[in-house]
Amino acid sequence: MRASLPALLAVLLLLPSNLLAAEKAKTELTWYGQSTFLIKTPQGTVIAIDPWFSNPLNKDKEAAAKLEKLDFIVVTHGHADHVGDSVALAQRTGAKLVTVGELASLLAEAGIPKAQASMETSGNMGGTFALTDEVSITLVPALHSNSFQKGEGSPALYAGNPVGAVIQIKGGPTLYHTGDTDVTTDMKLLGERFKIDVMLACIGGHFTMDPRGAAVAASLVKPKQMVPMHFGTFPLLAGKPADLKAALKALNVRTEVVEMQIGQPRQL
Repeated sequence: MRASLPALLAVLLLLPSNLLAAEKAKTELTWYGQSTFLIKTPQGTVIAIDPWFSNPLNKDKEAAAKLEKLDFIVVTHGHADHVGDSVALAQRTGAKLVTVGELASLLAEAGIPKAQASMETSGNMGGTFALTDEVSITLVPALHSNSFQKGEGSPALYAGNPVGAVIQIKGGPTLYHTGDTDVTTDMKLLGERFKIDVMLACIGGHFTMDPRGAAVAASLVKPKQMVPMHFGTFPLLAGKPADLKAALKALNVRTEVVEMQIGQPRQL
């Protein structure tokens, strides 16, 4: 039976708007201070990285409570400013934990349901996990320390290797969250392997790379954009984005520095 002309026209009129909607779908990145980021993918997957939403730079102390949906929590290492609100968020949202195996075990003991801190989404450096059909994550080296304290006054327990994370979004950007690290020549291999679009890089100094170190890291990774993080939260974290820009210019590195405002989403 032949379709009627009005019905055919209706289908044709609907098709461009659907295509246009697909073209408009973007990955959304929000910084909440320190090393805390929220990623929302075009298909609606929500990922929190080092979710210390209650850090001193974030004036919205209800930010974590406002998250209605959270699918995955990525924790680069066990220090308090990176574990942050992970336990409470996992309990409330059902989000799965993505981290190294040792830290996953410790966080399960601290209250994250064991089913959400399983081997399915925990591993070690070099391991790539397909979180969804759209998103995969690879744990990569970071030069730092890693311990976890369950509470104030509790002993600091060994928590495995510290890591960074490369997040690949099908049809979208590849992001590299460095975690806490110094610059290392391993970063050159990461750049060659993954072709990083956005590098979320610590610049504060003292405990991590300072701005010059981050500029050297950019020269190795060659990301299209670099978002400074882990600075200004405390006086010791003295590195500034302006210093990073100056260091990149001095090294003739053409990576664009994107200074994100806390709590303001950016489309990638």
